[in-house]
Amino acid sequence: MRKSKEKPAPPRSSPLNFPSQATQTHRFAEMRAFKAPILASVAVLLSLSVVYCGLPATFLSLERAFPPSRRVQLDHLRARDRVRHARLLQNVAGGVVDFSVEGTSDPYLVGLYFTKVKLGSPPKEFNVQIDTGSDILWITCNSCSDCPQSSGLGIELNLYDSASSSTAGLIPCSDPMCTSSFQTSSTECSPQSNQCSYTFQYGDGSGTTGYYVSDALYFDTILGQSYIANSSAFVVFGCSTYQSGDLTKTDKAVDGIFGFGQGALSVISQLSSRGVTPKVFSHCLKGDGNGGGILVLGEILEPNIVYSPLVPSQQHYNLNLQSIAVNGQILPIDPAAFTTSNSRGTIVDSGTTLTYLVEEAYDPFVSAITSAVSQSVTPIISKGNQCYLVSTSLAEVFPPVSLNFAAGATMVLKPEEYLMRTGSSEGAAVWCIGFQKVQGGVTILGDLVLKDKIFVYDLAHQRIGWANYDCSLSVNVSVTSSKDEYINAGQLSESSSSGDMLFKLLTTGIVVFLMHILVFVEFHFL
Repeated sequence: MRKSKEKPAPPRSSPLNFPSQATQTHRFAEMRAFKAPILASVAVLLSLSVVYCGLPATFLSLERAFPPSRRVQLDHLRARDRVRHARLLQNVAGGVVDFSVEGTSDPYLVGLYFTKVKLGSPPKEFNVQIDTGSDILWITCNSCSDCPQSSGLGIELNLYDSASSSTAGLIPCSDPMCTSSFQTSSTECSPQSNQCSYTFQYGDGSGTTGYYVSDALYFDTILGQSYIANSSAFVVFGCSTYQSGDLTKTDKAVDGIFGFGQGALSVISQLSSRGVTPKVFSHCLKGDGNGGGILVLGEILEPNIVYSPLVPSQQHYNLNLQSIAVNGQILPIDPAAFTTSNSRGTIVDSGTTLTYLVEEAYDPFVSAITSAVSQSVTPIISKGNQCYLVSTSLAEVFPPVSLNFAAGATMVLKPEEYLMRTGSSEGAAVWCIGFQKVQGGVTILGDLVLKDKIFVYDLAHQRIGWANYDCSLSVNVSVTSSKDEYINAGQLSESSSSGDMLFKLLTTGIVVFLMHILVFVEFHFL
């Protein structure tokens, strides 16, 4: 480089001929004029391809398991939920708890949600149910016996084959996880095969048996504003070789269950512990139309979200429900009805279709609703359920309901979130109380109340947040630990992924080319 101090001119015989000061000034002016548009182009390209720092957010699209036109009997839904609740309480003192359920056989729209995951090398796609009430991700194996071969959901069932994946690895008996007990499962080892196996047993005799395997999970990672990249990480999951009971039925068959619990073996725990994703996930389940929604391994940002702390040292997502209000009036419910213990409390569970209230809360709730609307609608009892003949819009007649949780967090329910339409009679719509009564046990908030809301499971801070939201709209997702930086995730889709990657490569290549030109210009003019 040229030094700042002035040097004496070299002799004419020297091969180095330094220009005069006037010539220097002229050349620098030319160089600046030449570099200006190049630098401007680089700045524009860099602004278009900006990448924010921090942990990425990963998102998965959701689909409703049953189309809205599909109707099933209400008692079938309750039977399904009863099996799930036995699984939820599998490890509590006293063994399996079977909830006593009342209801009708009237048809009810099923709110079962699933997503797609890609596993193995080469990657293979599987449809798995979204379940915040369990920990384990498990997929049906190709060697599974008595497993469904088809599905009434209109999806093709796929089987996982560890032998056909170049990245698969079996979990040996010597692995520390094989000596630990995980939620609703028991681990065992066969000395002959040296394979870590598991068994999930459910309350009605349904269950699954298999072995643990490690393989690559592929997903889209959000890196910046409408900027995503294909990513992968190794995860441990179950390979199901045997299923029984309701799991063998074809009407609601999927390829497996995607557990989002807090256990160490859940996918969110595995990925966040290695820094692959934040220790938080969110969902927004669309309740009307064709259903669907958004599932994000990251934090959805929404200014109206309120948070309530999780009850410590619980297997499930337990919240402190303190009271229930109808039209602003607190119901006369003994707070002890909501106290958390081994067999009581309030659980948030996306795998439960309906919502269940303990008897001490259910009866005052139904009485308050009926009293509030008896002058505007015709209350009727239909097959044991409190129902109403409604000739006008629900919002004009039925009051809002508030579930009040610890830390002052309130969940406001619209009529559609505590009622369900079961048909029509005498020219009027028949709407029935959607909450089901539980004689002792756990209050479970299922899809009936979780729909049409953003839910954030902030495991890092041990809290859950929610806000009413139109889940057909886009959402903002945090991509850093700072809430000042976010991206709009709702407009991203599978079809935009390859285009974003191509855009990334093109902009990077152009920037590199322009930088080479700048280096050449710098050398030429100097």
